[in-house]
Amino acid sequence: MATKSTGGTEKTKSIEVKKKLINVLIVDDDPLNRRLHEMIIKTIGGISQTAKNGEEAVILHRDGEASFDLILMDKEMPERDGVSTTKKLREMKVTSMIVGVTSVADQEEERKAFMEAGLNHCLEKPLTKAKIFPLISHLFDA
Repeated sequence: MATKSTGGTEKTKSIEVKKKLINVLIVDDDPLNRRLHEMIIKTIGGISQTAKNGEEAVILHRDGEASFDLILMDKEMPERDGVSTTKKLREMKVTSMIVGVTSVADQEEERKAFMEAGLNHCLEKPLTKAKIFPLISHLFDA
């Protein structure tokens, strides 16, 4: 509670500090990309968990252990790629913001198919704090 003095009378005003810790699932088969994305999330004050492929991400959600604000989803992965994983998560009623992460070489048709699978956004690698921060800010405002 903050107290402000004005002209001999005191007005008491309640100040609510709203700090939300963002919880992020990073789904990528490349350990270097997973580590880079973890570092970005940490620098913006979030916490993260990783999955090496789409199947691990589906299992996390199927077992009811998962609740994420944001999922960073690589497109190309073994066992279950990003497109089929995103479709499956949406079928499972996962409402997290899912952001696809693609390479520059991906064709427009491939990106469109990824978006149609249920992505909220799609970003090109390499991810940077500048690319991801506006999405994180949107989650804080929600």
